Amino acid sequence: MSETQTKQSDASPPETTHRVLIGKVGLDGHDRGAKVIARALRDAGFEVIYTGLHQTPEAVAATAVQEDVDGVGISILSGAHNTLVPEIIEALEERGADDIFVFAGGIIPEDDIATLKDQGVRAVFTPGTPTREVIDFVRDACREQADNR
Repeated sequence: MSETQTKQSDASPPETTHRVLIGKVGLDGHDRGAKVIARALRDAGFEVIYTGLHQTPEAVAATAVQEDVDGVGISILSGAHNTLVPEIIEALEERGADDIFVFAGGIIPEDDIATLKDQGVRAVFTPGTPTREVIDFVRDACREQADNR
């Protein structure tokens, strides 16, 4: 065997690829931010599932379970975040998937962020947040989740 070749047993195993679902719920038809985040996460090495527009909380939760994702990111600009995001968390819990972390982004007033976090949202990103910040959060949340399993 030459110096440039290595035995399979000498190679370190690749890092687990983490899966993230990016969802758009309700009547909100603005998906540019969701697509930017989906692409940034994909380019950072995550497997990304994008639900497309006008999903129900139940559909997002069902897809998250079916796709065996580590986390769910919800993009919402419609103002319905206080209703729809908690419904996603509840739908995940009903499916026994409360280990899937949820984060949100979009037009979410500062006063509502604490309420969402109290309801189980791990992080909220508002317009202008650097994509690197979202990537770092998702990477850390996935690693933390893997350590707790």
